[in-house]
Amino acid sequence: MINGVINVYKERGFTSHDVVAKLRGILHQKKIGHTGTLDPDAVGVLPVCLGNGTRLCDMLTDTDKIYETQMILGMRTDTQDTSGQLLEECAARLTEEKIREAVWSFVGDYDQIPPMYSALKVHGKKLYELAREGKEVERPARRVHIYDIHIQRIDVLDSRKDFILSETGDLPAIPLKPEPEIFPKMAVTMEVTCSKGTYIRTLCEDIGRTLGTGGCMSALKRTRTGIFCAERAVTLDAIQKAAANQCVEQFVVPVDAMFSQFPGLSVNENGERLLYNGNPVKIEDFCEIPAGLADGTSVRVYDQSGAFKGIYQYCEKLREFKVVKMFL
Repeated sequence: MINGVINVYKERGFTSHDVVAKLRGILHQKKIGHTGTLDPDAVGVLPVCLGNGTRLCDMLTDTDKIYETQMILGMRTDTQDTSGQLLEECAARLTEEKIREAVWSFVGDYDQIPPMYSALKVHGKKLYELAREGKEVERPARRVHIYDIHIQRIDVLDSRKDFILSETGDLPAIPLKPEPEIFPKMAVTMEVTCSKGTYIRTLCEDIGRTLGTGGCMSALKRTRTGIFCAERAVTLDAIQKAAANQCVEQFVVPVDAMFSQFPGLSVNENGERLLYNGNPVKIEDFCEIPAGLADGTSVRVYDQSGAFKGIYQYCEKLREFKVVKMFL
């Protein structure tokens, strides 16, 4: 079994679940999980955990994210992106100064109402399932944090064909389902750094509401989540070819590499017995302890063979290390 994390570049058309299912077939192992849903039309970084690395899933989901996105001003849809049904539209004639002012007003803490077209559950049913049935339920706002929004460019769209021309670089546009009739629209391409749980589609709609024009998302690429970036992500095709050549390990980030900020310690024979039973380990049961170890210090713990087994935290009062998370 392979243990660790693969930084997958999710391509358009795949759900996050599709990626996991395909990897199970490619790698011939069941213990695989992803670390945060990306919409089928979105592309970019999707870390996938393998083997005992699946115990990292909750930790990686909690990390901050960076996205590249494009927002269309002058239209609003039921899905909050250009794949949905057009609800409202108008001509968007705005100055760049006014757009920048509205966009930057969202930097900081922000109470965001999750979209109906999302995988969040209400009473055991996913919101998007309810939305497809034509139902809308009340969703409590959730506090998210926008660390930064960098506006890369602002374009004026004078016709439907300009939607295609507004696609920039390797930021693929979401297929345009509505038939907008009122022009001009405006396309704002931007990079958003945000906390976990932020819906970029909803951010675009909320900015559009602030400007009085309506808004929706027309492209989304996740460029970073935690330590994983798009430049080092690999496609499913690349992973499949590597697996066929028995060299897929080149793409696997070891579990302990996720905790490189913590010092690494090895146990002695007695400590190994305690370690494998998931018990606290006394300070004397480690081979070597760094000087000046502070209370509450987290450490990577290895057995006598050098295999990584878990994260422990030092309790100075008891002079022992307690389990934080095991990776047996």
